[in-house]
Amino acid sequence: MSLGYFSYPMPANEPVYSYAPGSAERNKLKKVLSELKSEAIDIPMYIGADEVRTGNRTALNPPHEIAHTLGYFHMGDETHVKQAIDAALSVKEAWSNMPWEERAHIFLKAADLIAGKYRYHMNGTTMLGQSKNPFQAEIDSACELIDFLRFNVHFLSEIYKQQPNSSPGMHNRMEWRALEGFVLAITPFNFTAIGGNLPTSAAMCGNVVVWKPAHTQIFAAQMFMRILKEAGLPDGVINLIYVDGPVLGNVCFSHRDFAGVHFTGSTGVFNTMWKTIGENIAKYKSYPRIVGETGGKDFVLVHPSANVDATVTALARGAFEFQGQKCSAASRAYLPSNLADEIKQRLVAEIKTMKMGSVEDFSNFVNAVIDEKSFDNISRYIDNAKKDSNAAIIAGGNYDKSKGYFIEPTVIEAKDPNYVSLCEEIFGPVLTIYIYNENKFDETMEIVNTTSPYALTGSIIAQDRNAILSATNKLRYAAGNFYVNDKPTGAVVGQQPFGGARASGTNDKAGSMLNLYRWLSARTIKETFDPPTDYRYPFLNEE
Repeated sequence: MSLGYFSYPMPANEPVYSYAPGSAERNKLKKVLSELKSEAIDIPMYIGADEVRTGNRTALNPPHEIAHTLGYFHMGDETHVKQAIDAALSVKEAWSNMPWEERAHIFLKAADLIAGKYRYHMNGTTMLGQSKNPFQAEIDSACELIDFLRFNVHFLSEIYKQQPNSSPGMHNRMEWRALEGFVLAITPFNFTAIGGNLPTSAAMCGNVVVWKPAHTQIFAAQMFMRILKEAGLPDGVINLIYVDGPVLGNVCFSHRDFAGVHFTGSTGVFNTMWKTIGENIAKYKSYPRIVGETGGKDFVLVHPSANVDATVTALARGAFEFQGQKCSAASRAYLPSNLADEIKQRLVAEIKTMKMGSVEDFSNFVNAVIDEKSFDNISRYIDNAKKDSNAAIIAGGNYDKSKGYFIEPTVIEAKDPNYVSLCEEIFGPVLTIYIYNENKFDETMEIVNTTSPYALTGSIIAQDRNAILSATNKLRYAAGNFYVNDKPTGAVVGQQPFGGARASGTNDKAGSMLNLYRWLSARTIKETFDPPTDYRYPFLNEE
């Protein structure tokens, strides 16, 4: 029983540490990195109250140092998916009936644990497992994950406050129920914060969750799971399993109690999931919620009035931070003919200053791409550009996987606006530029709007206010997150709710109330205090 109305005000965003030379956080992070590398850990699945070890172990190797082994995780199979579902459903009633403030405090405590005691372990596991430099790890696995936990508590408390009006003689109320069944969370390698948010946002709403992270993100995922357990998350509420995607889908999408999926990953996988769910719709107790953030082919449109320095910085950071492995990364840029030569010259010069190597050397801006499959795919685009008369590589173009999966920041200049690397998602440190006639800005906006099936992020760089207005209107549906005079990456929880449409997903805006509504099922309750005792209305009376 609730004994009061509890307030969870809008939090402040978690401060970003600088990791500058001589700083305390730099020294602490380096120490944790050394500790994490000193021992190969054994990583179980977490199903109900059990740490499950199957003996089918898979090694985790840093993408930038493939000869080193961070640890081993235990692969599961179909039986473990079923066990995870059963474990979740067995605690569903108790979890969904737990008073809201008790659920909230588990996630607020987890946020505080990450902000303090485990900050460097979250960043360290992300850096080593996903090859992120200290700043990219800090804004992801520390700050953004903390923000998701704290802001979602606030947003959900605001949703719970939303209640209907009541007329005299009655009272109406709205229950914001959990979904009926279990929620499946499928999370990607590139953001530890996404890996943490997708299962916890659903769980916060009273749902129970089966969570499958990408294998290349397990090192950080298991760290977060351990933090959740320390914060007091009851056994079975979130079940962390390591299985192949088809095995997971065969079990979950055929289960009567499947209530929804929270997904971040490729558009192709999401389309297959949606189709499978549709084909199985008659099996389910309720219509499942399908929430997904998928691919992107994110643009930077540069107007003839643009500031050159701002443009170069937006391209350098937007395209090459975390090796271009962000859904929002700048991967295509449209340069006006009056500024193109200067922008290219300065961009190439900046790229030459970018150091590439291990995450343990904090002077490296660029690290490795996630795995060999990704390395080979990106390399093919570069090799094809080298051979194509419609393209020229003006920066980078080299790669090496002898010690780690390293690909130089690469810029392709395309002569054709429909050149393949302007259209297809590459998910690596490859930026393709196209030079347009400075007098054809309107026509170029149409090219930007129609070239790609995606619509995740994009930006306009201009000093001309009319050009900004025109691009904002013309490109209304080309990006779910649109930036003016900035790179198209770096959305902050509570400031820029994130998500796109078209082939980029369902645009349910992680980091906002919109996303949480998807994990709730409303029930309206009307109570009449003095109920009528005669069916006859006054209009039935005789004159």
